[in-house]
Amino acid sequence: VQLQASGGGLVQAGGSLRLSCAASGSIFSIAVLGWYRQAPGKQRELVAEITTRGSTNYADSVKGRFGISRDNVRNTAYLEMNSLKPEDTAVYYCNSRTYSSVLYWGQGTQVTVSS
Repeated sequence: VQLQASGGGLVQAGGSLRLSCAASGSIFSIAVLGWYRQAPGKQRELVAEITTRGSTNYADSVKGRFGISRDNVRNTAYLEMNSLKPEDTAVYYCNSRTYSSVLYWGQGTQVTVSS
């Protein structure tokens, strides 16, 4: 599985960004697509994830502000980020988990929220 992430950038607090994660390769093995993030000096943490059937899971810190969706035809997951805060600043990584629990990672994309 290969994952191509895009959509990061610089935005002011309160603004919005949309991240995309396009999967290719053994796409039928993918059970879950998601996004993690890692801020400087901190551990990588789950932001949001979505299953093939559309079940979602969010970190408490982003609930109500972020929305994850999945286009199974385009094999792409989207992370809509609204009401961004400076503490959302991090490198965001696309992630997939197969039905056999193998993890794949895409390259990171920087999200910077200025105050």
